[in-house]
Amino acid sequence: MIDKKITIAIAGLGSRGRTAYGAILLDMKDRAQVVAVADFDSQRTSLAAKEHNVKPEMVFSSVEEMLSKDKLADAVLICTQDQDHVRHALMALDKGYDILLEKPVSPNLYELKKLVKKSKEVNKRVLVCHVLRYTPFFQTIKKAIDSGRIGKVVTVQALENVRYWHQAHSFVRGNWRRKEDTSPMILAKCCHDLDYLIWLCGSKCKSVSSYGSLSYFKAECAPEGATKRCLDGCKAKASCPYDAEKIYLTNKETGILCGNKEWPIDVLSNEPTEESIRKAIQEGPYGRCVFYCDNDVVDNQIVAMELESGATVTLTMSAFTSIGGRTIKVMGTLGDITGDMHDNIIKITEFGKAPEVIDLGREKKDFAGHGGGDMMLIDEFISLLEGKEVNNTVTTLEVSVESHLVALAAETSRLESGKPQLIAPLRG
Repeated sequence: MIDKKITIAIAGLGSRGRTAYGAILLDMKDRAQVVAVADFDSQRTSLAAKEHNVKPEMVFSSVEEMLSKDKLADAVLICTQDQDHVRHALMALDKGYDILLEKPVSPNLYELKKLVKKSKEVNKRVLVCHVLRYTPFFQTIKKAIDSGRIGKVVTVQALENVRYWHQAHSFVRGNWRRKEDTSPMILAKCCHDLDYLIWLCGSKCKSVSSYGSLSYFKAECAPEGATKRCLDGCKAKASCPYDAEKIYLTNKETGILCGNKEWPIDVLSNEPTEESIRKAIQEGPYGRCVFYCDNDVVDNQIVAMELESGATVTLTMSAFTSIGGRTIKVMGTLGDITGDMHDNIIKITEFGKAPEVIDLGREKKDFAGHGGGDMMLIDEFISLLEGKEVNNTVTTLEVSVESHLVALAAETSRLESGKPQLIAPLRG
């Protein structure tokens, strides 16, 4: 067992690399130390270097520059854009790093095969950030299923509540708005969900069918008087919930005028102030009208899965929800389980018995970041590097690829009007 601090390099200092995982690592200084950082944004690297006390010679203006050096740390967190993940991971494996890799791994099957093969060849750990498996919420549901209390799982219904302003921020105005630039939305947003569903049921997916579309965020749905930018005298501004000033300034959950300086505000400005956010809305992509962006990913999609166990699973992803989080109902031969991740409440009912209601609470600090999943993921990754025994949650590359195969098959099915797709195993 390793009895020294684990050293970490962070590749990509956006909202995941710096403000999510980086912040968690600051709370784990007794076990891990960030020693190198890389990003094209010099302000981000300066802030991260100051936060983690990184030496100037270990601050890099590109991930490629950092990974061209001899190995600088025990492990690297790769938090770059979707289509850069595999390229950066291959470079890191060549240098001997263990890797924590942001999801999705890649929208390209050839790249997935190449990375799996390489990781096996060099015998290095690659963990994927499927953080929902690590949450107390899904851990509790998994334990109840595995205990046999509800018998054999027959049917599962899951709902991914994207939330209206999250869709506007990330998938209409933001980095994940175009499939060709990043990934299909069912992969970029919902590989999380497909991963935990496969894990909960303990069975791989046999076939999948899917329907979905970009139904609303397009020019023909623009209200009368809408302008190309929210601050250009839009006549529909007062009644539009997607108005940039509402989301980034006055919204009680997200607005900087209501005290929020974290996500999604920190995407618009590295050091958010009212002035910097107003400037970003005035000049940047996040001030565009949601009906006049260059987005093409879906805003709703349904996925129907047949598992090898015989169970059937449906996942619904929708942008049009007021509250975020996941809801789930697991139906078994002896009982059922319902759960609402937003409220962190789970109800387990064995047929003929009174239900057990488990309230995991919502106010705990430990539940910040994907219901506590972010923190538990980092803890598990550090524990692995320390040589400690960990539970069976760990989302290794080989395990995580399953959700990607389902997501890519679902997207093919959607584009073919719901035609069922068999899930072929990934072979190198």
